[in-house]
Amino acid sequence: MKKIVLFLLALVVAVGLFACDDDATTVVDEGDILVIRAWNTEFQDRFRAFYPSYVKTLDSGNDLLVDGTEVKWIIVANDNNGYQTALDQALLNQDSAAADDKVDIFLIEADYATKYTDVDGDPVALDLVNDLGINTELLADQYQYTKDIVTDSDGNLRATSWQATPGLFAYRRSIATEVLGSDDPATVQTALADWDKFDAVAADMKDEGYMMLSGYDDSYRTFSNNFSGKWVNGTQVRIDDQVINWIEQTKTYTLNGYNNGNSLWSAGWASDQGPDGNVFGFFYSTWGINFTLLGNSLADPNAAAEVGNGIYGDWGVVEGPASYYWGGTWIVGAVGTDNKSLVRDIMITLTMNSSIAKDITLTTQDYTNNKSGMDFIANDPDYGSDFLGGQNHIALFNSAADEIDMSNTSPYDQGLNESIQTAFSDYYTGEITWAKAWENFESAASTLYPELTFPASYPAEPTYS
Repeated sequence: MKKIVLFLLALVVAVGLFACDDDATTVVDEGDILVIRAWNTEFQDRFRAFYPSYVKTLDSGNDLLVDGTEVKWIIVANDNNGYQTALDQALLNQDSAAADDKVDIFLIEADYATKYTDVDGDPVALDLVNDLGINTELLADQYQYTKDIVTDSDGNLRATSWQATPGLFAYRRSIATEVLGSDDPATVQTALADWDKFDAVAADMKDEGYMMLSGYDDSYRTFSNNFSGKWVNGTQVRIDDQVINWIEQTKTYTLNGYNNGNSLWSAGWASDQGPDGNVFGFFYSTWGINFTLLGNSLADPNAAAEVGNGIYGDWGVVEGPASYYWGGTWIVGAVGTDNKSLVRDIMITLTMNSSIAKDITLTTQDYTNNKSGMDFIANDPDYGSDFLGGQNHIALFNSAADEIDMSNTSPYDQGLNESIQTAFSDYYTGEITWAKAWENFESAASTLYPELTFPASYPAEPTYS
């Protein structure tokens, strides 16, 4: 069943969404159900908190909008490529799906963005300019890399993001004071300015009864997002020197007792970020600090977030030993949607409006994809994050965001990143050999991507001291 949707022009004008847009009053046939596919609730949270047309969440779990449209969320976890597998099947069925089951919006991550935005054959992602009629002037204030990564080989922009994701190192202020003599970010950054210094501090932390990192994967993105080339050239997997650097560091830290032997996203890893944790710090990008670290830091996740609750306020952030980025989420309009004008409005509202971008940052501490808005907060002498001990972390993110380069991303990044991390976890504990770890990596990766070919031989095992 279809209905006629006319977006509330007065509301749109009030928030300044269409200042440069001539099509705001267009009336089109729209579906009754907007289907959004995601792998977690981060975008759902943003949508409910900051999309002006959201009214309430129904008993069914769907969201109700002011025009009567219901938003149906289909959330499938990323584990074992589950999200992509379910999304791929849904997109294959798009033409034959009932109107209320068609995918309208789906979310993608940096690790596999190009798989959906730069495809051979018929596209699965709508072109923001030519299909959705989004005026390019509305995109001018976004960070260029967030557009480049989702622009196809013919120059068509096929997704948009509300966030930019430069990475930092988050550290426990109380531990810094005890071991380094100060919790001041400038002092801590000097102590961690390169990998040699970082390793030296790891030894000092061990001497004082603390761990430098939680486990095996914590520093991975600082290495993998500084690759000299793509994970895959054509169909050939290449092993970048940065992969070996990460393995060597992690094995050394494990042998020397500088980490707790946890894996990313595990219960132990999350616990290490809480009030009973003995870990000095964590590598995190923007979303990680406000979405993950904050939640893990609270003694009671349901309690009010305030200084003294758990270790709220005991965190600080610095650039760390290497610049990097991590992740990011893009909103994609699915080809075949019966809700084009609503998809368009969601994109413009949540990713191209400076006022809403600033509101998201000030409310959630996320770093949004709006240069003028982030410049304003970065230079605001009165802004500081209570969670980060009053620090203006937006200023640090701001200095790094323009330097992000995602030119080495490939459609295979998520699977290969996860496969290498999983394959080497048993190597770090000494349960398997160097050769067996590479064998396990190749086996797991080839299961995910049968079309790939692998090196005839792998680099020699490092010597550890």
